[in-house]
Amino acid sequence: MIPANMLKFYINGKWVDPVSKTRMGVENPATEEIVCEVALGGQADADAAIMAARAAFGAWTVRPVKDRIAIMKRVLEVYNERYEDFAQVMSTEMGAPIRFARDAQAWAGQVHMEATIKAAEEMVWEYNRGTTRIIYEGIGVCALITPWNWPMNQIACKVAPALIAGCTMVLKPSEIAPLSGTLFAQVCHDAGVPPGVFNLVNGTGPEVGARMSVHPEVDMVSFTGSTRAGTQIAAVAAATAKRVAQEMGGKSPNIILPTANIAEAVAAGVNAVMANTGQSCDAPTRMLVPRDRQAEALAVAKQTAEAIRIGDPRDEATGMGPLVSKLQFDKVQRLIQAGIDEGATLVTGGMGRPVGVNPGWFVRPTVFGDVVNSMTISKEEIFGPVLAIQPYDSIDDAIAQGNDTVYGLAAYVSGPVEDARPVARRLRAGTVNLNYPDWDTSAPFGGYKQSGNGREYADWGIHDFCEVKGIVGYGEA
Repeated sequence: MIPANMLKFYINGKWVDPVSKTRMGVENPATEEIVCEVALGGQADADAAIMAARAAFGAWTVRPVKDRIAIMKRVLEVYNERYEDFAQVMSTEMGAPIRFARDAQAWAGQVHMEATIKAAEEMVWEYNRGTTRIIYEGIGVCALITPWNWPMNQIACKVAPALIAGCTMVLKPSEIAPLSGTLFAQVCHDAGVPPGVFNLVNGTGPEVGARMSVHPEVDMVSFTGSTRAGTQIAAVAAATAKRVAQEMGGKSPNIILPTANIAEAVAAGVNAVMANTGQSCDAPTRMLVPRDRQAEALAVAKQTAEAIRIGDPRDEATGMGPLVSKLQFDKVQRLIQAGIDEGATLVTGGMGRPVGVNPGWFVRPTVFGDVVNSMTISKEEIFGPVLAIQPYDSIDDAIAQGNDTVYGLAAYVSGPVEDARPVARRLRAGTVNLNYPDWDTSAPFGGYKQSGNGREYADWGIHDFCEVKGIVGYGEA
């Protein structure tokens, strides 16, 4: 199903015609067919949405927290009523297998809203420290810029805490995958979010995203996407001293300890990379294994990767869909070729499409062995189903290799927990996962180094959208 209003924007509580007349086709990457057109906004459209958010801020931010939480609960209720619609549109716009779209992509939006609501209900929003009153209040008008690879995950991680904190906002989803964002705007409307509190403008980063980043009436930019785009946003936002929260690229190490069950740890690591067709910023794409166990690890990785079922995303049995676009397909092909050219051992996969899946931007699940940190496939974020397996000689060597990256979003350690814990403490990453735990939507999520700043999820996300005010001389509460 295609949401209504793909040629309109949601501004000040209404679906409005854009000022810009530019449109772009939305492609189903599994078929290469254009399923609809989306309107692409310009500066005037961004300005209208920002000014609607500014006009709504004063009344919204002074509403009691319990009222803002109640509105967010209603958004969640309406979202759950449209749950299957979200799964279907994300399967269409990104090529996600329908089972994955339902169990991971749509689920992520749901659980992040739930976690944020719970955190908001438990949070102490104001308190006395002596005779000073400490108050958390919304920072103001927020520009929310979200990516295509986890559409509802990132929309929920930004909209829910911003709305509950008392902010008003303009959302710009990725123009590559705009269906879910437009559907979410309809959910907000149907849930009764007051006019101007939530606004949506579709468009490109250089046009709409750039305008939101420099606009003097925007107080904060929350961005998820590439490091290149994120650093550009931070540079232009600096002129008006905006707060900028960024969740950017990653090249996460996965250290398989000598005491780990190699077969189980490697198989789980391969599946973690290949999920979402490798298009996850925190995927464990650099697997570090003891040098004397590398041959065993490569055999397990080959068997696991070759067992993945690739094909039609509409088939409930499909385990991997296509990449999101030709641009992404070409990038992944280039980096696979770089791995071959630079001397890594191609264990399975490689160039071209899998047998029997054409058209569509499908790629072969690929595993390389004998990788070293100087190779391109170890340094660059591929954003595709490509795993680099690197041998190490000692725990110190594994940690040094793991930290030898400009990124620091996530890391993984597999082995007995008493062995894994001290290794985790030495890894320079915002999230370290021990033995592939369940997704914790209350844990802080964000990166070190060029993976960004700020933290998302639950109360961590709420704090990012708040200013802290001290009323000195307030007296006893």
